[in-house]
Amino acid sequence: MPATNILVLGASGLIGRYVTDDLRARGFRVVGVARHFSPAQKVSALDLELPVMSMDAAALAQLLRTHDVDLVVNCLGVLQDGPGSDTQAVHRDFVARLLEAIRESGRAIRFVQISVPGAANEDRTAFSTTKREAERLIAASGIPHAMLRPGFVIAPAAYGGSAMLRALAALPVDLPAGEAGTPFQPVAVEDIAETIAWLAGRDIADESVRAVTWDLMQTQPISLGGVVDQFRWSFGTAKQLRITPPSFLIDLGARLGDLSSRLGWMPPLRSTAIAELRRGITGDPAAWMAATGIVPKTIAQAIGGHPATIQDKWFARLFLIKALIIASLALFWVASGFIALFISYDAAAGILRAHHFPPALVGPVTVLTSLMDISIGILIAFRRTAAFGLIAGIIASLGYMAVAAILTPDLWIEPLGALVKTGPAIVLMLVAFLMLDNR
Repeated sequence: MPATNILVLGASGLIGRYVTDDLRARGFRVVGVARHFSPAQKVSALDLELPVMSMDAAALAQLLRTHDVDLVVNCLGVLQDGPGSDTQAVHRDFVARLLEAIRESGRAIRFVQISVPGAANEDRTAFSTTKREAERLIAASGIPHAMLRPGFVIAPAAYGGSAMLRALAALPVDLPAGEAGTPFQPVAVEDIAETIAWLAGRDIADESVRAVTWDLMQTQPISLGGVVDQFRWSFGTAKQLRITPPSFLIDLGARLGDLSSRLGWMPPLRSTAIAELRRGITGDPAAWMAATGIVPKTIAQAIGGHPATIQDKWFARLFLIKALIIASLALFWVASGFIALFISYDAAAGILRAHHFPPALVGPVTVLTSLMDISIGILIAFRRTAAFGLIAGIIASLGYMAVAAILTPDLWIEPLGALVKTGPAIVLMLVAFLMLDNR
């Protein structure tokens, strides 16, 4: 019988969120599961926050039985190993437990896996090799399944690589010729959702779709540079002058992205992303089109269907600047505290003495404020504590301004304007705080 109850794993992600909402609009009962939903994403009582990565097969089987699941859509994925991200655990080990859970549930369930395009002998990263290992487990399980291999996903929302390409299109930056010429076939997220809805409407006993592997992407060949050019057309930036950085700067940016991922951030520019980008995205959608009758949207149709709004343009222009803001604020606070404590301690303490600060407090106050500044910078540098660090920085800056106004008002008119410049710094910290959300 066709599926009526669907479980979407990774329902807070770029694909998972769209698929969950789309299937609900089509009348399916969809349980969306994620480790965390933003307040804006959790729109239904069926959006469940669960630690699925720590659930064993028995707990997953109970989840399937509780919600009478007929079809499971696995959209879970991580780009690269790092703190809190383990490609082997997410892509392979979890799928192995999920397949066991489907068998233990006692229900007839079709399994839809969102995988990656390309041939197995071209896999070079932990991301793609573990995705391919999951495919082999699914194929050997005997469970009715569909492995969907989407190309570069074009969606109304932007995250990761799709956000980065929008940023490139909005800023006066071009890709080096080697990267720009990489084959990069896209797919509209609407076509992914329509494919899953089509599968949900098929009887699970239908042998023609019992075990399928489909490439989902437009048929027309296009390069990575062509995808960026299409975004430029949407943003109205196609004719702006651009600079082309050398390839080694892209590699340097990827290394810096790897470093920031160790601090808990999830930058799109990391070594795995660059390796996959240079590999390209290609496939043959003929089997998918023939089976479903779906004619994939071209990138012009996918992007043209969502003309750039002012919020799209602001996001694209600020996306890469966000990293620069966070990094500069973290360095600013750490450097200011370090300089006052280790390099210019006498000068820092001298400012307090010159303004008749109690001598017994000069040393302790100088040390404590320096350590506080360093601590604020470290808090901002780590993603988990960045919000707290930014708020602490704003409060500390306001405190410095208030104390100076009372004890050393003449500092407000000193030639270099150190206190006057604190105001714009507070505004920048507020901007960073408001830009912390990723979804």
